[in-house]
Amino acid sequence: MRLLPILAAIVVSLTLYALVFERDQLMAFAQVEAETETTNVDAEAPPPVSVVVMRSQSQIVESAVVLRGRTEAARQVIVASETGGQVVSEPIRKGAFVETGTLLCHLDPGTRAAQLAESRARLTEAQGKVPEAEATVAEANARVREAEIEVNVASQLSQGGFASETRLISAQAALEAAKAGVQRASSQVISAQAGIEAAQAGVAAIERDIERLNITAPFAGLLESDTAELGTLMQAGSPCATIIQLDPIKLVGFVPEADIGNVSLGAMAGARLSTGEEFAGQVSFVSRSADETTRTFRVEIQVPNADMAIGDGQTVEILVASSGQTAHLLPGSSMTLDDEGTIGIRALADGDIAQFMPVGIMRDTVNGIWVSGLPETVDVIVVGQEYVTDGVPVTPTYREESDG
Repeated sequence: MRLLPILAAIVVSLTLYALVFERDQLMAFAQVEAETETTNVDAEAPPPVSVVVMRSQSQIVESAVVLRGRTEAARQVIVASETGGQVVSEPIRKGAFVETGTLLCHLDPGTRAAQLAESRARLTEAQGKVPEAEATVAEANARVREAEIEVNVASQLSQGGFASETRLISAQAALEAAKAGVQRASSQVISAQAGIEAAQAGVAAIERDIERLNITAPFAGLLESDTAELGTLMQAGSPCATIIQLDPIKLVGFVPEADIGNVSLGAMAGARLSTGEEFAGQVSFVSRSADETTRTFRVEIQVPNADMAIGDGQTVEILVASSGQTAHLLPGSSMTLDDEGTIGIRALADGDIAQFMPVGIMRDTVNGIWVSGLPETVDVIVVGQEYVTDGVPVTPTYREESDG
């Protein structure tokens, strides 16, 4: 019964002796054992991870810029009256097609015919004053020549002593008076000509005002509203009708900053309405000034619309063709993220190790995802990519590239 306590005391004594007097040797022995154990663990390399690899070859892909937009009439104008009067024509109902020059509204001429006759009479009167003024100028010129002769005669007689100095002075005064008469007569001619021009302007104004009584269509198109009703009193600026031109029609979309370089004038574009109808056209306008709010650029596509099937203001999806670029068609399941959240794929690098490669997504299709940013040929890990990181050895099993 006393043997066990004695043994326990011996063990405790030895342990205390080792911890107190042989501590350095004990710690060195423990460290050597730990290093040996760690070295043995590190020496055991991890086994390669089995993965499935697909060899992908780049292809030229015709890319397109996808836009959401609306249809717009090629032209839309509110035809307004340029003068006042009462409408005396029957209205044309909205929806009717009108040709260029079609009469939309006719206004009552009122007293304009009498005003025109009065203006023409004033013109005739002004035209009659010009010959009278010209005759007066001719008479004044004759008096000047007569006065000049009288001055010459008086001057010669005065020099020979046959006439007095007073006669010469009187002749010179008569000459100056004759010249003043010429100036007055010339002023009368100018005044008469000005009267003719004023009368002509008055006649032209009345005639133009009479022409404005007929309000016509400035271009061929559809009436978006009824023309003014019979009996409507119109003033200058009052609307007669609204006309829209739908052939050709415009498709308007707004391109983000990142894609504006892929859209050019004359590029082919396809479009689809919400009804499913599809049609094609060409880019006719690309804005070079971005919208201050959305930072997008306005793009217009011109589309034939001879049958007027496409209306103004419809929602439309637009695809604008752009130059092709190289890309790979990969399964969507092969996409992964790195530790920083960058989207990409894991590829098989030299030495059968895994390597992350970032990609740019072009577009998604039923056959896979078109991506850019990869080499011309790349071995993509399509199964097992989520279980490996950069530098991890793998055992690849190849499968054929998916059709795309």
